[in-house]
Amino acid sequence: MNQERQRIAVIGAGVSGLTAAWLLSEKHDITLFEAGDYAGGHTNTEYVEAGGRTWPVNTGFIVFNDWTYPGFIKLMGRLGVASEVSDMSFSVDCQNSGLQYNGTSLNTLFAQRRNLFNPSFLKMIREILRFNQETRADLAAGNIPEGQTLGEYLDRHGYSRYFRNYYIVPMGAAIWSAPEIVLEQFPIRFFLQFFNNHGMLSVDDRPTWRVISGGSATYVNRMMDRLGECTHLNSPVSSIQRDEDGVTITSNGQQHRFDQVILGCHSDQALAMLSDATPEEREILGAIAYQKNDVVLHTDASVLPSNRRAWAAWNYRIPGSNSEPVSVSYNMNILQNFHDAPETFCVTLNRSHDIAPEKIIKRFEYDHPVFTLDAVAAQERYDEIGNRNRTHFCGAYWFNGFHEDGVQSALRVTRAFGVEL
Repeated sequence: MNQERQRIAVIGAGVSGLTAAWLLSEKHDITLFEAGDYAGGHTNTEYVEAGGRTWPVNTGFIVFNDWTYPGFIKLMGRLGVASEVSDMSFSVDCQNSGLQYNGTSLNTLFAQRRNLFNPSFLKMIREILRFNQETRADLAAGNIPEGQTLGEYLDRHGYSRYFRNYYIVPMGAAIWSAPEIVLEQFPIRFFLQFFNNHGMLSVDDRPTWRVISGGSATYVNRMMDRLGECTHLNSPVSSIQRDEDGVTITSNGQQHRFDQVILGCHSDQALAMLSDATPEEREILGAIAYQKNDVVLHTDASVLPSNRRAWAAWNYRIPGSNSEPVSVSYNMNILQNFHDAPETFCVTLNRSHDIAPEKIIKRFEYDHPVFTLDAVAAQERYDEIGNRNRTHFCGAYWFNGFHEDGVQSALRVTRAFGVEL
């Protein structure tokens, strides 16, 4: 690609768009368009006054680890952003069976002492060990069939309904903020590779999880020191038109002319903006869907397990009725080391009706990618649409849907301009 200074539009100020814009701004003229009223996307820290001090509570992006976030860690180093060790414990709370457990230690695993004598629970523990051993062996031997889903794999290998309902599906559904029925349709290879890379197929060999000190938005603020003047908030892009000489972008009724465009927004948003989308763009971007999640920041600890020994960083609740969505509550005091907080700060997905209104601090809506077999196949076709026709795409949806994936997708774009992290 022509390495001369170019006018580049970046659409979307989430981690992908910000990373691309920040890196390219040293050598090119950047204009960053963001539909919302803040930069950061899922990096959204709410500053809450309580007990005479301010608590920087994260509501979207929370944690990263020292194994699978090399790009993000390097970026934080360049920005001079500090981090601290976090806790990534996980609990399950089933409303029908009354089961509650937290996998951190034997004491919390058997938070309900009756489970010491529960044959189904003890079998689940054995199946967890079997699942970890078998799947690691299958991955190493290349024995994971192409095109098989998680549900099909569990059926074929004879895992119990108890193991499925109370361990593996809740764990995956919490990680990807996905409904259980959707999670069972995840490609098994995609699922297991993620679990293996994050040490989740091992009981003891796991990465160290960390949080950004002072709230995740700290790194966004550092980026905005450079990007502030070229960033347009409350500026949704209604259309993108490409031609031989450049790109015309329409935002808030005004047209802007650029040499290149980088779409750092979600796949469905990108497709909606491309008024002249190619068949390949429609096919590939259209295969990767998003789903909405209702998110509430609050101080109502009743969303956590009734047995306090079962309280964890991530608390997964299985509802009593199939008509209710499953939900996850993040205990931010545990995750962000708010050990002396006067309140229990929680972030809860898809359970706003159970939260006491007077304890709600703020509501949010975050969209997350849905990884079906078709979506994962579409990820492999990036080169058919990326770095073509003056158009580039980045976003966490191109990989696993997490912050590191947003950074890596941005780096794939910046390398086309000869810029590395």
